[in-house]
Amino acid sequence: MEQEQTQEKTQQKPSSDRFWKFATVALIVVLAVFAFRNTGSPSAGPTGGTVVNPGQGAAAAVVDMKTLIDDDSVLGDPKAPVTIVEFSDYQCPFCTRFYEDTEKQIYEKYIKTGKVKFVYRDFPLSFHQNAQKAAEGAECAGEQGKYFEMHNKMFDKSQADGTGIAVADLKTYAKELSLDTAKFNDCLDSGKMASEVQKDMADGAAAGVQGTPGFFVNGVEVSGAQPFSVFQQVIEAALAKN
Repeated sequence: MEQEQTQEKTQQKPSSDRFWKFATVALIVVLAVFAFRNTGSPSAGPTGGTVVNPGQGAAAAVVDMKTLIDDDSVLGDPKAPVTIVEFSDYQCPFCTRFYEDTEKQIYEKYIKTGKVKFVYRDFPLSFHQNAQKAAEGAECAGEQGKYFEMHNKMFDKSQADGTGIAVADLKTYAKELSLDTAKFNDCLDSGKMASEVQKDMADGAAAGVQGTPGFFVNGVEVSGAQPFSVFQQVIEAALAKN
């Protein structure tokens, strides 16, 4: 699955017998190779993840979309018939891939035409050291009406080495976006938006999100960095019901 997970199972019980020790080590190696092949690398095509009942649209909903939207920034027409909520992490390579390969296509075909509205919610994974502050930075920019401008800039500038975006970078981006930098810096340094980010995390976990990116399209769960064709199928099914 092309999705960064919150947990990994790594428990193995060694045996005192030499043969079983060797067999256990061999099994671990095989499982590790299998896990790597199924997880994929950031440079691979976006083919992992799952779609739950893509043909059933809103009838398959197991979550309250109004709750998932919360008070987060909305991209597109607020009255659009289809809502996409993404739970994501600015340091996740698969989230960056979705932004580069799929989100822009969704924007051109569905958001610009008033058919879809898009909501980004934060799900910074604990092993990404810079993801939490990056999420807070987007929220701080949102205070000044430029949430998605900061969102786009962070993904456009995403670190190739996987280290994420440092606080100093966020302050530079704020200046480039012509924000009130004193207000932005105070918001970021004070941790003012930490609770907002954690609420997103809690709501995502309650909805069943276990890794990033995770999506809900009018109640249909889409997991992983799926290609545009997968989202198109789910969106068209939802539109057909409106």
